[in-house]
Amino acid sequence: GVGAGFYLNATTEKYKKHYNMYDYVTKELPDLVESSFSVAPARSICGHSMGGHGALTIALKNPERYTSVSAFAPICNPMHVPWGQKAFSLYLGDDKEAWKQYDACELIKTYKGRDLNILCDQGTADNFLSGEVNQLQSLALMQAAQDAGVPVTFRMQAGYDHSYYFMSTFIGEHIAHHARFLHAST
Repeated sequence: GVGAGFYLNATTEKYKKHYNMYDYVTKELPDLVESSFSVAPARSICGHSMGGHGALTIALKNPERYTSVSAFAPICNPMHVPWGQKAFSLYLGDDKEAWKQYDACELIKTYKGRDLNILCDQGTADNFLSGEVNQLQSLALMQAAQDAGVPVTFRMQAGYDHSYYFMSTFIGEHIAHHARFLHAST
């Protein structure tokens, strides 16, 4: 592709044929894995940055499919930051109501599903968290979850940035988090 996919299905004429990452992650990839391997029906989902955004939105839209979700430095409120606004207008057009289905803050405001056992980690030294434009909007997600009564464990990790080192430091805890809930579901 030519840009960030944001784990959505594009609806604009220019992108709707090839930008269908939401369907790929929620339908095509699980079908391929399940037809090729003997796997348990329980699933968890995890991602970093835009992948964290995808993990959150996909789980919030499909709570029956996931026992847990976790994210590292997720883009939490793309409707309100330049990255998201640019991508959403290209892929979804100008209808901001359509954008809400791919924004974790908007989805969590109206979420009525079961506890998704959400775990997020964010580095306090992340260059996308601070500065003139906060592209991640972690506080917006925490506030939306609190207002909606949706349980979220959101940990601010002192001194960590947006890098591989940040993820590699805490990935073991995320795997253990998912394992706990995957075991409980079987």
